[in-house]
Amino acid sequence: MNPRDRLRAVGRRVIDQAEPLAQQAAERAIDLVVNAVDINAIVAKVDVNQVVNDVDVVAVLNKVDLNAELQRVDLNPVLERLDLNPLLERIDVNILLERVNLNELMQHIDIDAVLDRVDLNDLVKRIDMNALVEQTDLGAIIAQSTRGVGGEILDAGRSQVVGLDQVIDRWVARIFRSREHAPSAPPALLAAQAKR
Repeated sequence: MNPRDRLRAVGRRVIDQAEPLAQQAAERAIDLVVNAVDINAIVAKVDVNQVVNDVDVVAVLNKVDLNAELQRVDLNPVLERLDLNPLLERIDVNILLERVNLNELMQHIDIDAVLDRVDLNDLVKRIDMNALVEQTDLGAIIAQSTRGVGGEILDAGRSQVVGLDQVIDRWVARIFRSREHAPSAPPALLAAQAKR
């Protein structure tokens, strides 16, 4: 057997036995140091304000990736404990609305997309037809609509009567073989028109 292999084997055995002893010695030494040192006295000697003043906060913040840190933050517990009512009560909605440019806001709204999401059948079901009818003056609506229709019917009837009157006048003239044409209106009406 090679003498070096023997030395290596002895070295391994010594190391294997020495390692746990060294570990125990280190743990014991750390315990002794920690127990001997008064941590409170050391902390009391530290001037925290001076430490904070010596720290370049801007440089520290520049090294921090805030986006990554915020992604690790779970806001749900914070929001669950947050009471928004006192905050909302302090907000003056009128001042907020004065700052809103409605024309610009409306340019960003896709009206077609909004209307596509509206269920018109559901909307119509919500209308109280009885209340709507009670507040509607149906008589005025009927009078307004029939006034136009009735006027048109009356005008059509009058023009038909005038046309019929002219046909009758021509037939009467033929029957009596009169060459004179009948007056275009009754004599009293012709006299009234002449005075104007």
